[in-house]
Amino acid sequence: MSQSQKINSYTVVDERKTGSSKQESTMAVNIKYLSLFVLVLQNAALVLTMRYSRNLPGDMYFSTTAVVITELMKLCTCLLIILVQMRFDFASFARFLWENIIMLPWDTLKLAVPALIYTLQNNLLFVAVSNLSAATFQVSYQLKILTTALFSVIMLRRSLSVTQWVSLVILFAGIATVQVQPNDPTKRASEKVNTEQSAMIGLCAVVVSCLFSGFAGVYFEKILKSSTQQSSVWLRNIQLGLFGTIIGLITMVFKDGPNVMEKGFFFAYTNYVWAVICLQAGGGLIVALVVKYADNILKGFATSVSIIISTVASVYLFQFQINAQFLVGSSLVIVAVYLYSKYPRPKPEAILATSLEQEQEKNIAQGIKS
Repeated sequence: MSQSQKINSYTVVDERKTGSSKQESTMAVNIKYLSLFVLVLQNAALVLTMRYSRNLPGDMYFSTTAVVITELMKLCTCLLIILVQMRFDFASFARFLWENIIMLPWDTLKLAVPALIYTLQNNLLFVAVSNLSAATFQVSYQLKILTTALFSVIMLRRSLSVTQWVSLVILFAGIATVQVQPNDPTKRASEKVNTEQSAMIGLCAVVVSCLFSGFAGVYFEKILKSSTQQSSVWLRNIQLGLFGTIIGLITMVFKDGPNVMEKGFFFAYTNYVWAVICLQAGGGLIVALVVKYADNILKGFATSVSIIISTVASVYLFQFQINAQFLVGSSLVIVAVYLYSKYPRPKPEAILATSLEQEQEKNIAQGIKS
């Protein structure tokens, strides 16, 4: 082969590699924005559908049964994903579950704590949405950013940037502004209701739920980082789902046991209830995609857009009345979410690299002067 033919063959190979990398990059970008788009719709649709299902007149379904089915659906979905990854090799699939769940009982039991908290949190979310308007709940639930940040600092020794601390103060001020409404009912940010509701019960449920969410999320992250056993996210979610389903059943028995026995597990279930269950179960998978392909800035942007969509949709669906206080408070929350996501504290490696670059530039400048 002549030298020119070799050069041409290398050029063709390089072009193929470049084309392949461009295609992979384009696909990753498409998946990133698609997952964010779906996350925005899921966040807004879940709150709106949950609120609608809890505000209908007549018989009301048992929220504890909905939590059980949600956990069971998450469990089955993660099992299916691992089975697909193993190309439906049932022998390997059974061996994998036996070796990683049954034969590692202490590793599996670690997930009992976050599973308990997540299950209680999901039950509290139904209480909160049953007593707060969809828009108010969506804004107030961003308090989980504050609780997650505080637990990260305490449990993971994580540092926050000055901007992030300022954004947390703005976040708290915005939520407080939304919650503290005027005494005059005609001037409050409210919507048309068909059931008996208590704003105080809803607020308490949101606060406790956000505390649970922050602790469970950070505790789960600590388990993943400290565990010597390299496990996939799907395996961890299977372990969570196992405990979540059991704990959900126990919660259902204690809270609604006699009523479920009398009226049935699926009492008052409608298409809207099933929509809530599917949206809640699918949320975990969507978040997994977003974590893999998107960054914190885009996730914060998605949260902000979800708040806006929920508020606008509430005006048309529930005759939600927006006052100046709600508008100011929700705007502060949106700004805080954006700032917290956009200006994280630089990692130690990034700080070291920047300092080295500055030192090199300083040395070069001194060399030029001399």
